[in-house]
Parts: sequence; structure tokens; C-alpha cells
Amino acid sequence: MKIAFIGGGNMAEAMLVAILGKGIGTPDDIQVSDIKEERRNYLAQKYGVPVSESNLAVVENAGLIVLAVKPQNLVEVMAELNGQLKPYQLVLSIIAGASIDALCRGLNHDRVVRVMPNTPAQIGQGMSVWTATASVSDEQKELVGSMLRAMGKEFMVDDEAFIDKATAVSGSGPAYLFLFVEAMVDAAVNLGFSEEMALELVQQTVLGSSLYLKESGHTPSELRRMVTSPGGTTAEALSKFEEGRFTEVVQAAVQAAYRRARELGQ
Repeated sequence: MKIAFIGGGNMAEAMLVAILGKGIGTPDDIQVSDIKEERRNYLAQKYGVPVSESNLAVVENAGLIVLAVKPQNLVEVMAELNGQLKPYQLVLSIIAGASIDALCRGLNHDRVVRVMPNTPAQIGQGMSVWTATASVSDEQKELVGSMLRAMGKEFMVDDEAFIDKATAVSGSGPAYLFLFVEAMVDAAVNLGFSEEMALELVQQTVLGSSLYLKESGHTPSELRRMVTSPGGTTAEALSKFEEGRFTEVVQAAVQAAYRRARELGQ
């Protein structure tokens, strides 16, 4: 199947890497359009894919069209593609906040998939949540699933509302973790570690703890209790998180992200 990418940003590149790396497609199967010449040249040189500044040129013979433009450019792109798509072509959008209804109306097209991936997809460890219109065939759904599994894990939802909810949890979630890591590194530096040592300490702690959580068979709360001795150092640290209402802050942050995701879709 011929695949067209409209927009060649980091997430589009992650999908491109997955498609090529897992043998879902070859460079000859893929075309990319992007408004930036520098970006087009980079993708052409690194991956050997044909590139163009014309959106219409790359979608002409594509079976799958990936919309990966910035949200502020979506209306213009949809107006350009409106009436130009063939009934069998599948449109896959990774644009945050762009609802299925808005995409279908803007494109005048009913075979649409909406995906919320996240940045770890760039190293094959992503989490993608997606949904599809009723017109999307089982074969097309299998193609989408295989592409997203090549980037990490995926699951499909019937209720589009879960896409905005996933945006607040897994979509924005990496930034929450990066913020926590920043704070931990700063704390380690304040204790006297070099920045290099502090980063290594925190990175490995986060990585090891995540893998342990995944493989241990215990819930997060069970593991937290297991590593917290009454009156010990961990208990003392956790008491400070409780004083700062850490759990409430996390809840508020996720709710704020969810509200914003809904606002972007209106």
C-alpha cells in the first residue's frame, strides 16, 4: 500500500521509522510532504523516501494518508484536500484535539482514524490509543494496528471521548515524568552529586522501577508499601509528598490536560 505523510515532524518520523523497520512498507511505498524544505531534505536523505512540497501530489495514489501537521495548519490542509480524496483512501490523524467529526467534515471524507500516540514511539516504546469511523474496513484497521504496534503498544476504543482522556494521561504523560526526573536530578545535585552522576542515578532508578512494576505482578500501591519501612527513609520522604498534596496535584494536572484537549476539539 502506498502511504502519504502530510507533515514530516518528529511523530511522523517515528511512524516512518516503524513502517520501514518492521517491513510494513519500503521507501518506494512512502511519500512525504512538508512545508519546510530543510525537513524534506532531511527525510529524503536519511530514509530515501520521495518528498514534495505539494500535499495533493503525495496523496494522489496513496491508500493511507497520515495527517501529521501542526493543529494551527489543519484547517488550511483540510480545505486543500476537501473533495480530492478517493472513497477507498484511509486518513489517519495524529493531530491533538482534532475530532473525528471535524476531520470528516473538513475533508468531506468518511474513512478516518484518529490516533493519540506519545513521544516514546520514537524509540519503539510508545503508547497509542485510537478509534475509527464505521466506514474503515477490517483490513484497514489491521494495517493501523500493525503500524502502531511497530511503535510500541496500542489499543482501540469505540468511544472517541477516550482519545482526549488518553491525551491527558499517555499523550502528555511523558512530560509529567520528565518534570519529576528534573526535580529528582536537581535534588541529587543539591546533595553533592555531579549533574552527570545525578542524571544517571535518576534515569536508572526510573527505568528499573518501571520494569519492576511491569514484571513483578504487583500493583503500584503494593510495591510502594513493600519498599516503605515504617519510620524509615522512604516513609519520611513520602510524608513530604503527602504534605505537598502530591496525589491531588497529579489529579489536577491530568484533569487540566483533559479539559484543554476537549477545548482544542471544539
